[in-house]
Amino acid sequence: MAGGVSEEVIEVEIESLDLEGRGVARRDGKVLFVAGALPGERVRAVLQRRKTSYDSARLLQVLRASSQRVPPRCPHFGLHTGACGGCSMQHVEARAQLAIKQRALEDALWHLARLRPARLLRAIAGPAWHYRQRARLSVRDVPKKGGVLVGFHERASSYVADMRVCHVLPRAIGDLLPALRTLIAGLSIRARLPQIELAASQEGAAMRYALVLRVLQPPTPEDVQRLLAFEHHHGVEFWLQPGGPQTATPLAPGRRRTLALTLREPAVTLAFAPTDFTQVNHAVNEVLVRRALQLLAPQAQETVIDFFCGLGNFTLPVAQHAAVVIGIEGNAALVERARQAAAANGLAQRVRFLVRDLFQWTVADWDELSVDVDAVLLDPPREGALAVARSLVPPRKRPQRIVYISCNPATLARDCAVLCHEGGWVLQAAGIVDMFPHTAHVESVALLTRGQTAA
Repeated sequence: MAGGVSEEVIEVEIESLDLEGRGVARRDGKVLFVAGALPGERVRAVLQRRKTSYDSARLLQVLRASSQRVPPRCPHFGLHTGACGGCSMQHVEARAQLAIKQRALEDALWHLARLRPARLLRAIAGPAWHYRQRARLSVRDVPKKGGVLVGFHERASSYVADMRVCHVLPRAIGDLLPALRTLIAGLSIRARLPQIELAASQEGAAMRYALVLRVLQPPTPEDVQRLLAFEHHHGVEFWLQPGGPQTATPLAPGRRRTLALTLREPAVTLAFAPTDFTQVNHAVNEVLVRRALQLLAPQAQETVIDFFCGLGNFTLPVAQHAAVVIGIEGNAALVERARQAAAANGLAQRVRFLVRDLFQWTVADWDELSVDVDAVLLDPPREGALAVARSLVPPRKRPQRIVYISCNPATLARDCAVLCHEGGWVLQAAGIVDMFPHTAHVESVALLTRGQTAA
């Protein structure tokens, strides 16, 4: 029945993967999604839900396995009830994951925008394991499951997975989950501590791990002593966050209130608070910054705008090559942090920062800048940069090059459609950035040029 649950067992051939990493088949004239199935496989599945335009099913058995299928490394990975939802592609060989994501990007650009890049960029990839320098772990006290749980949510569920180890978190943190569970179980506020946010940074030869505890009531003096003893024994730093992200403060008095994101080439250091947005994968981010610089090719006499600049992750490296860089961001706290970083890196004379709502950006905002802009870098959130893209359509004084960093192929395609079909831009190159190995998340980078025929 439509929208209901069925127990019908079916056999289907899997044709492709969708943007969530689910196998896609065709059955009775509709799309059928089967989580955990891979292209080229024949599988047996149980039909779970029927919708008007698609059905979904749960994988029961792989009858003919793909050569891309590998045994998952993590004991908590799977399709069964209670499996961790932090990863969705551990059953796919690493190189095949890159190919699948590249295909997802190409499909989004073609099917949503009728665009094909003139050149496919080599995928940016880094370590496949222990890569997550940022993560948000949920905490629940569940007596029926043995007490406190700390981890990612279960697959397609709001419940917290019963995790004992994690192979995508830094090893020091992934192996610490059982000890964290025991610690929190002994706190008086265990039922008022719903979340732990991890932020890691490498400072010199040492790693710093900040664990931000979202606390809905203050810890008791006894709780504080337990937390401080845990810090000392395991080499982590606890922070307490009683309200919004700006309320996070170190548990230990006198501790430095920022971490550091260090890029080696170009050499830049960005200070950030554990609740500030930074890229999850620092190793891949460093390569991405270099790729963006190569594509943008800023020259010594040029002016560049970095939209959605955040902490200045791209702004400051670009400023080492351009005459002027204008970083524009909607979050005033991040802009202030970026200004401080520019000064600390000796780039204050080349950089200007503005606080603007970029989802409301118009052609008139360009006029207020009162500068001729040679190149643009875009690094928006998942919602994309539609307003900025539309502002680049009119045939006025426009930049010559756009580098677009995207975390959502659908909004990248939508915005590129506006730029190319309405504004006459040309999609010269595009490729994926594997920021989240073993997940279906597709990050990408694209180069557009003004009115030049694709090579």
